[in-house]
Amino acid sequence: MLVKTFGSAVYGVEAITITVEVNVNNQGQHYFIVGLPDNAVKESLQRVESAIKSNQYYMPRTKLVVNLAPADIKKTGSAFDLPIAIGTLAATEQIENPERLEKFVLMGELSLDGSLRPIKGALPIAIQARKEQFEGLILPAANAKEAAMVNNLKVYAVSHINDVINFFKDETSLQPTYVNTREEFANAQSNFDIDFSDVKGQENIKRALEIAAAGGHNAILIGPPGAGKTMLAKRLPTILPPLTLQEALETTKIHSVAGKLPENATLVSKRPFRSPHHTISDVALVGGGGNPQPGEISLAHNGVLFLDELPEFKRTVLEVMRQPMEERRVTISRAKIALDFPASFMLVASMNPCPCGYFNHPEKECTCGPGVVQKYLSKISGPLLDRIDLHVEVTPVAFSELSSEQNFEKSEKIRARVINARDIQAARYKNLPGVYANAQMSSQTLKEICTISTVGQNLLKTAMEKLNLSARAYDRILKVSRTIADLAASDDIKPEHLAEAIQYRSLDREGWGG
Repeated sequence: MLVKTFGSAVYGVEAITITVEVNVNNQGQHYFIVGLPDNAVKESLQRVESAIKSNQYYMPRTKLVVNLAPADIKKTGSAFDLPIAIGTLAATEQIENPERLEKFVLMGELSLDGSLRPIKGALPIAIQARKEQFEGLILPAANAKEAAMVNNLKVYAVSHINDVINFFKDETSLQPTYVNTREEFANAQSNFDIDFSDVKGQENIKRALEIAAAGGHNAILIGPPGAGKTMLAKRLPTILPPLTLQEALETTKIHSVAGKLPENATLVSKRPFRSPHHTISDVALVGGGGNPQPGEISLAHNGVLFLDELPEFKRTVLEVMRQPMEERRVTISRAKIALDFPASFMLVASMNPCPCGYFNHPEKECTCGPGVVQKYLSKISGPLLDRIDLHVEVTPVAFSELSSEQNFEKSEKIRARVINARDIQAARYKNLPGVYANAQMSSQTLKEICTISTVGQNLLKTAMEKLNLSARAYDRILKVSRTIADLAASDDIKPEHLAEAIQYRSLDREGWGG
């Protein structure tokens, strides 16, 4: 008897519905699984057989053929166990009314006793199931809340294969999982364990990060060990604008596909903060592998990617980020498939000014030899540095500030100013698709929007000549000054806005560190 059930395969951050055809006949005695399965899928027949027998059902001793269609797409992972098992039971007439199976998508990894383990990619699977107008989705209980965020689709949480069998015998045995997505999303958006008020002093650095957050600018913090670079960077998400529901769905899909969502999770409600170690490989950073998975830059989508001790990263790892930073997506190409992963992130990096860490320190002496500082800084290529708008020098915190009982400004107040600036930018770029912040401006848009007065032009000219700023600093200064003007709710870029932007180009100065 031939029976069809339906599963789903995740490619990139999208899902494709897979038809699982199970045929049992008397012409042979072997089990076959076809349709480009990988080893994990091939091994499913052993798990399925054990799960069926453990629950007093029988496994056919005749020929069993399982086809995963379309057969020209590679199937990976263990989540096809459940549709194969249910299809086998229906094909051997142990489940009645097999036509009902065609209304549902089934996914889940089976244990040998029939209990179900969580799967990856539940959210894109649910979105595709609704798109193709399936009545419901049956999947492990640990993934149910994640999938239930998709409306107009019944999501049934099951913990054992018997729950599924009983459901097809009696549809009232399971109740759909319901999640109030907007309520849960709103409640979790502003709950942070850290705050900018935790940082003593460093008001100029806080100001620089406020500008970075307001305009979506990339930033690099340069300073000695213990000056607070990492502490400040970790607090940047607390002042970024809250995720919109659409951004939260995009981010959750990526984390779901990568298997990074905690058990019983719903939406990712806060902007991601990813901080990979400097030993990371280029594939782990940008994504890829035999079965392409999103990398750290995609996991940081709509959030912050923090690279601590930037010069310690391998140069090849840093260089592969250049194109994704411009295009805000990364394309993983293979012989038969090309996948796009979103990668719209803010890059925040930190570094010591030299190997010993004390170059330009007000009190400690640098012990690095001649030329060592310049060689250390040259590990960061010019094209990568060109994509970083703010270069912020971080100085050590004085004891008087560390021991101060002063109440420093909370993230909530800074965030309110950032949101106001972003609202101004949203109105400005409403007719420019894909542009939401000043950092995303093209050169043509920059010429139209960032006009400055004669006084400002003279100031910028003098600064570039006196400070020996490189030519690449010009556009960056204009973008940052536009953001500073937005924070001040100013229609025009004034000389004081330009002056503040100029000071954030430390590494463009010729001879810096040499």
